[in-house]
Amino acid sequence: MTTPFALDRTQHTWCAELRDLAARRLRPLAEKGEPGHVNRPLVAALGELGLLARALPVEGPARAMDLCLLRLSLAQECTEAETALALQGLGAHPVARSGTPDQRARWLPDVVAGRAVAAFALSEPGAGSDAAALELLAEPAGPGPRGGGGWRLTGEKCWISNAPEADVYTVFARTGQAPGAAGVTAFLVPADRPGLSGRPLEMLSPHPVGTLAFDAVPVGPDDVVGEVGGGFRVAMTTLDLFRPSVGAFAVGMARAALDAALLHASERQAFGGPLKDLQAVSHQLAEMATRTEAAALLVLAAASAYDAGEPGVARRSAMAKLFATETAQYVVDAAVQIHGARALRRGHLLEHLYREVRAPRVYEGASEVQRTIIARELYR
Repeated sequence: MTTPFALDRTQHTWCAELRDLAARRLRPLAEKGEPGHVNRPLVAALGELGLLARALPVEGPARAMDLCLLRLSLAQECTEAETALALQGLGAHPVARSGTPDQRARWLPDVVAGRAVAAFALSEPGAGSDAAALELLAEPAGPGPRGGGGWRLTGEKCWISNAPEADVYTVFARTGQAPGAAGVTAFLVPADRPGLSGRPLEMLSPHPVGTLAFDAVPVGPDDVVGEVGGGFRVAMTTLDLFRPSVGAFAVGMARAALDAALLHASERQAFGGPLKDLQAVSHQLAEMATRTEAAALLVLAAASAYDAGEPGVARRSAMAKLFATETAQYVVDAAVQIHGARALRRGHLLEHLYREVRAPRVYEGASEVQRTIIARELYR
């Protein structure tokens, strides 16, 4: 078991600096972005400020703690910046961890600098939560111009963040006939490959989400990330790292909602005094604060365990994502209730958070999937 966890002074200082950067430098760029499209100036700023380099270190492994503190701190001030950073990390982490030296040299510098946009293409119309059921087919092709065999990708991906505007996709396809997770391979596919197209989806999301269509898209041995047939492992190790940080994103939103509710309850006069003097409101605030603190501790403990190489990472990651995202949904909803109608007005912080907080309970494994993972790991 991980020892009891608390941030040290250096980490507290860094989080404060991140919140300040998000408010001063990133939020103005986010406000100029067009919903449903990649905000490339915002991504570039994340690179210029060195934040993408902390999420995707070129040398050495990615640290779950750094990723969680980044996402938690940015989310408190600018959810758009948090999501842009997270999607770059999710899309490029398989290359950073399992890619060849040539793949890393070709793509990581541009992704880390914010010049290239990455995406993680796992989900399909019939394979979302059940990721092992994916059907995108990698059919063997003849020798390419540089010799060696290759494949042609045929099928569809759906619910892909940053699609169809990303510059490069980590794509998971079936290279063998074995059922389930066996026979899945990860490929690095640039957006300009012939036969690759996409279309945007109108979603309850400020960042782009779309579909990708693969019409015999050529890929070769040089495009394989990791090993042929080892793609499912590549996907799951990526999700084990990122699931606690989804929880961190949720905690950041919960803290922002709690802060807004505390301020409103202290200033809003009703029934002869401030709302905070009403027991119903004060007890609600106490519950919100307690759940948020518990979620933060679970997230940071999971990150600490990941970085220490402790056993049970899949279970801890699932617990962190499950509890934190469910907690954030509760806290944001309670904050809206305390504010009343003003929180539902377009442009209000809580109106924004209310729209943002729903999706994390679904993506990277829905809450039901996290419970399944936890139960399975308990009996392992």
